[in-house]
Amino acid sequence: MTEPQVMFDERGGVGRITLNRPKAINALNHAMVREIAPQLDAWAADESIDTVLLVGAGERGLCAGGDIVSIYHDAKDGGTGTKDFWREEYILNAAIARFSKPYVAIMDGVVMGGGVGLSAHANTRIVTERSKIAMPEVGIGFIPDVGGTYLLARAPGELGTHLALTTARMDAADAIAAGFADHFMPSENLEKFYQALESGSVSDALSEFTEPAPESTLAGARAWIDEAYSADTVEEILDRLRRSAAPEAQKAAGDIESKSPVALKVTLKSLRSAAQASSLEQVLNEEYRVSLASLSSHDLVEGIRAQVVEKDRNPAWSPATLADVTQDDVDRYFEPLGDAELKLETA
Repeated sequence: MTEPQVMFDERGGVGRITLNRPKAINALNHAMVREIAPQLDAWAADESIDTVLLVGAGERGLCAGGDIVSIYHDAKDGGTGTKDFWREEYILNAAIARFSKPYVAIMDGVVMGGGVGLSAHANTRIVTERSKIAMPEVGIGFIPDVGGTYLLARAPGELGTHLALTTARMDAADAIAAGFADHFMPSENLEKFYQALESGSVSDALSEFTEPAPESTLAGARAWIDEAYSADTVEEILDRLRRSAAPEAQKAAGDIESKSPVALKVTLKSLRSAAQASSLEQVLNEEYRVSLASLSSHDLVEGIRAQVVEKDRNPAWSPATLADVTQDDVDRYFEPLGDAELKLETA
């Protein structure tokens, strides 16, 4: 008998969601979203459920992101499955952000892309010493989505711009410093924490089993990060990084230069736009436009091919350089979709 991809359990007033694709680090697909969304609605209305708990099966992580191999094949074939997946996924991201009860996300191990969308919009976000959190989209010719640009744009200073353009991984301390998580808990305390949720309040369980987070290396780099990434263009950001005296800045420049040029420029525009937005829903509406434009782009298919399918790690980006990316190339990603708009309520 095939194991379910998502498991639901109710015990002691806690509704537990377990992402259950451990061999794929619980990568999220459309079927999983379609199971989680109605269950979350049901628990919101169920007076016997006080708290929702999100965990991932296995030892490797909560969720490595969306099922990008499926996205690759859909994009190559000109299908519509990914558009439908993203629409329902973004609606779920918004529902998580406005969930009326404690929603406790255990961001243990790998948490990337779509996994961030399921967890970092929660009202209670827990990281451990094993946490590795990132929005790595520009590395596959894509743009941060699932409300990621909303979170990145609200990180202190320019930390979010650095994270988006380099695809740098955050550890627990960095995730808390950047506003992606709230509490640090040693992984050895997790099972005891789950039991405490079933017998008491979330606040009491947090008080008993969380600890002060280690010092954040990312926060300690604010000086050179803020100076470099406050520039208006990716080219100027790179120039400032290259001129910086910080050794880490040179590595950051090299990381950025390996990414999709058009994805970098679209991402910077998305981040600056998200910073001015009044709500997560407004950002998700725009991210949906950008994501659908990405689906018909050369770089998304090429990036997934190079990084995940054939794994030669040598994508042939087009346009090939930042200088080759025109304003029209960037603006295409933000064009209205007419009747296909996401249309989440933004009030």
